[in-house]
Amino acid sequence: MSRARRIERPRGTHDVLPSEQPAWRRVVEEAERLCALYGYRPITTPAFEDTALFERTSGAGSDVVQKEMYTFVDRAGRSLTLRPEATAPICRAYVEHGLHRLAQPVKVYTVGPMYRYSAPQRGRYREHWQLSVEALGSGHPSLDAEVIHLYRALLDRLGVDEFRLELNSIGCRECRPAYLERLRRWLDENIGRLDQATCEKAATSPLRVFDNLAAKPTETQEALREAPVIGESLCAACREHFEAVRRDLDAYGVPYVLVPTLVRGLDYYTRTTWEFVGPDEGAQSTLSGGGRYDGLIEEIGGPPVPGVGFGAGIERLLLALEQAGVEEREAPLDVFFALDEGAARDRLPGWLAALRARGVSCDTDYAGRSLKGQLTQARRLGASVVVVVRADGASIRRAGSPDEDVVLDAVLGRLAP
Repeated sequence: MSRARRIERPRGTHDVLPSEQPAWRRVVEEAERLCALYGYRPITTPAFEDTALFERTSGAGSDVVQKEMYTFVDRAGRSLTLRPEATAPICRAYVEHGLHRLAQPVKVYTVGPMYRYSAPQRGRYREHWQLSVEALGSGHPSLDAEVIHLYRALLDRLGVDEFRLELNSIGCRECRPAYLERLRRWLDENIGRLDQATCEKAATSPLRVFDNLAAKPTETQEALREAPVIGESLCAACREHFEAVRRDLDAYGVPYVLVPTLVRGLDYYTRTTWEFVGPDEGAQSTLSGGGRYDGLIEEIGGPPVPGVGFGAGIERLLLALEQAGVEEREAPLDVFFALDEGAARDRLPGWLAALRARGVSCDTDYAGRSLKGQLTQARRLGASVVVVVRADGASIRRAGSPDEDVVLDAVLGRLAP
């Protein structure tokens, strides 16, 4: 008989194993706790949406739409897409459920999987988990600073200290068109100095020629550093907004670096843009990125409502924890029951149930190990108390204390907190 083919996880996905769960849970739980402290409430949206949602908001020329979306036609002939990011779905929910009628801003967050078809790399998966924090319904620059400060606080709480915050403003509908015209002229005049991928961007989405600048060929980087930058063309309102954001960041005590070529990869961003960049080089360096998107909700049929927020990859943050030497271990087991030869198991279910009902973590052997093997398993689980059950009694072993021999009827009473 031929052996069945072994099935493995799809390329670009990953399993979060039990040994990895303590660090994973700490990141997510700390993020949720901080969001609550800042007044952000959880929201959950579907894993797939109408494809038009992303085509309309992300921009037809974006890499997300052109190369990275998982799009399929369902059995009713509808085009659906696994969400590549969370901002557009949250804005869709904001419009669909009339959240603009609530007190503004509406401050929400979500943690969930996103899907992008791209070359898998360390910390960069086709199915990746993301924290997304969004504030909808206010154009106040202090909100920009608040969400930036929230992520900085998360890094501080987790013990990640090797990063920098890069900051820029990319203007608005009023001032960006004139800048784009200047940029197009410069690109036409310097097209021979740019690599093929950047030339393609220049033809479809000129502002995105600056996207991920550090990963471009050296000659292209040097050329683009001579290009006109958006900061030179900001209107008075955008300049005032950006100055207010910077004042608030200074008041928060959040240092930053002005990067005039920093842009975001999606069309909906306006004004403030930022990235938290870690020590890695290339695509893995960005820990989180965000910005203001004052025209997005109008693009999907909603009222003219401003918004601001960021997306932060959970896997990238876990890598940053690893590089910072931060370790998380599984909580040790409170009690382990080991059965000596001749001991009956009939009392164990009742003991286990009673202790677990009182919040005491406990376990026993289910693999038929010898007593020596059971004691080894108890050590592996980090059990604080080991109860060796015999036919006529039990020994309760606690580290640093002599063994306590008790009759079987007294075991539970000696273990209860």
